[in-house]
Amino acid sequence: MVVGASLAGLRAAEALRDEGFTGELTLIGDEPHEPYDRPPLSKAVLSGRLSCDRIVLPRVRDIDARWLLGTPAAGLDVPGRRVELADGRRVEYDRLLIATGTRARRWPAEAGGGLEGVQVLRTREDAERLRAALTAGPSRVLVVGAGFTGGEVASGCRESGLEVTVTQRGAAPMAGALGGAIGRAAAGWYREAGVDLRLNTTVHALEGDPSGRLRRAVLSDGTVVDAEVAVVATGPLANTEWLAGSGLAADSRGVVSDGGCRAVAADGRPVEDVFVSGDVARRPHPLYPGQLLRLDHWDNAVAQARTVAHNITHDRGDQRIHQPLPAFWSQQFGRYLKSVGVPALADQVVVTQGSLDQRRFVAAYGLKGRMVGAVAVDSPRVLDGYAALTEARAPFPPLLGATDGPDHLDPVDAGFPGRDAHRTRDHDMHTPPATVPAPTSHR
Repeated sequence: MVVGASLAGLRAAEALRDEGFTGELTLIGDEPHEPYDRPPLSKAVLSGRLSCDRIVLPRVRDIDARWLLGTPAAGLDVPGRRVELADGRRVEYDRLLIATGTRARRWPAEAGGGLEGVQVLRTREDAERLRAALTAGPSRVLVVGAGFTGGEVASGCRESGLEVTVTQRGAAPMAGALGGAIGRAAAGWYREAGVDLRLNTTVHALEGDPSGRLRRAVLSDGTVVDAEVAVVATGPLANTEWLAGSGLAADSRGVVSDGGCRAVAADGRPVEDVFVSGDVARRPHPLYPGQLLRLDHWDNAVAQARTVAHNITHDRGDQRIHQPLPAFWSQQFGRYLKSVGVPALADQVVVTQGSLDQRRFVAAYGLKGRMVGAVAVDSPRVLDGYAALTEARAPFPPLLGATDGPDHLDPVDAGFPGRDAHRTRDHDMHTPPATVPAPTSHR
């Protein structure tokens, strides 16, 4: 049984058949749609280049599965090997894969979250609603959060000629994933595109008119921004509520697994015949000891599906450790950004090719004298070499001798917010360690 009928769940089901599994296969999904690709939602769908009917995930093969769509899982009985559905049905399994992913963090209702015009972007329906709201030509769009989704939404709005204000809790866009040093360069992209970027600023409340439509936002510095559409892009929450009482180590950050993608119980022991894959999984990685990584990455979901399928269909003595190097990309404000490794663990960063004031550059990230990742802007093809250095645990800063590199490599503090000598033992690539329970806490 696979709970979660999106990218990670579908690819795992296909990989199970590839591994020779011939038994009964059931996929459970909370959305009524067959699996679709999410990255285009904030890019091609929002711009109108693609309709949601065009983003259905291609089927690699016929998986001969029973599909239970539009019915979310509501509970898990591990000793009884049963999943309870929201409609009251109980479905038994021999082996279970949890691939329930994440959802958008919504704005609190008591602070204006229920107003017409307040949007999030995670599902097909979200994208269609937001696209309709933007097509209507609002006088200004407010984007709450300057992470990857927030940046892509703001970029798309500016391409459509819409006025945009972006609030960011921290001192730079994407600072949680790239650090302040590189994030400050990204702030220049926002401003060059005409975005009204408000750094170190949160939204205190969203206010509407008597008809319940959004009209303005009150910011933490006391200023007021008039806006008819607000897009809340403050990071995802893992879909784990249905696992309450199951005994698994699961919370809003995800479900903990071991290196072979096997779910871990609250007491730290692996759970027999329960596996975890995709955005909901928090797992160790051989290159980053002492960390639990949760990766909201397309490539990770696909690669992890293959590891999970192998381990489900093979004996303990033939288990694989999931260890592909993380990688993700984003396209915004005319720039193509790609990352390898886990830059967000770094204590230092250095520009190794190009320069921050140019359109193209590469930055290497290091932790305690070794490479942990790299980021390239409009230079994606060079990252294979940096990936190899990261996998080899190469010394930092790397001695490359690049013809377009600086004369001297001068590493600086990477500038990650809230970093305290890397005191954290787990890391979420797109979500800050703390939750965001109150309106004034939103970045």
